[in-house]
Amino acid sequence: MTTPEIIPFAEGEAQLDWIGLTDALAAGHDLPRAEIADSFLYRGGDTLLNRAAWIDGLGLAVKSATIFPGNASVGKPAVNGGVSVYSDDDGTLAAIVDFHLVTKWKTAGDSLLAARRLARADSKVILIIGAGTVARSLVEAYSTAFPEARFEIWNRTGAKAQELADQFTHVTAVDDLAGAVGQADIVSCATMSTEPVLRGEWLRPGTHVDLIGAYRPDMREADDDVLTRGRLFVDSLDTTVGHIGEIKDPIARGVISDADIVADYYGLDAFARQSDDEITVFKNGGGAHLDLMVSRYILDRWRTR
Repeated sequence: MTTPEIIPFAEGEAQLDWIGLTDALAAGHDLPRAEIADSFLYRGGDTLLNRAAWIDGLGLAVKSATIFPGNASVGKPAVNGGVSVYSDDDGTLAAIVDFHLVTKWKTAGDSLLAARRLARADSKVILIIGAGTVARSLVEAYSTAFPEARFEIWNRTGAKAQELADQFTHVTAVDDLAGAVGQADIVSCATMSTEPVLRGEWLRPGTHVDLIGAYRPDMREADDDVLTRGRLFVDSLDTTVGHIGEIKDPIARGVISDADIVADYYGLDAFARQSDDEITVFKNGGGAHLDLMVSRYILDRWRTR
């Protein structure tokens, strides 16, 4: 029996590049639509989440995440886990990939694929709303596709925005959110907000909006005007429409309908800007099928190192 590969974070990341990842995600969506399933187990405030996906021709993956909120009090990460990747040919375990590596590259890469197709190629100002771990990944990812762009960071706690900005030479912390949105070519939201922080009235023509943070039915990052002013795209109809407040809530209230969603990644040919002045809006919802595509990309790069 072949011994499965063990791919840790630093060594695995050293083999990757953001453009290559987005190309792999695009290729993954040329394959048959994924079968996906999620399961949860609970013990008090602790959680075990398993996300499974199977794509015919690519393989299988189970991403296991343990969420132990109490870890923070003893200086340990609250979220841990791993991704098990299985062969599509015989079901044998091919690799165990670091959970944080897959999550980082899946989240930012998901948004970058949309931006490469929907944002204006001459985008020069990229605003990131939020200053957490995902925000840092977004700076890294977007910098590869828009190498001439400068970045601005806004966060409710200004000190956190400044702390992140200080880690880069082309990133500036800003205080005036409305003003920053009005000058941005790309606006990427990566917050934990349950109430909209981004307003459509602030957007100028030609902006690409990337919505990442909302993942529960009670969460919104953008107000209704953002969704109605722009052409709306999602990564997966299966993981966004009935599950995430950003899409579910305005549909339930009749603000938008399912028909207003132009396409998901299984219709990538539709991911195209119609004019320089139109506003495009992309909802990054994630999903186990993306974890599988990213894990396979990581494994392929690992094997060719």
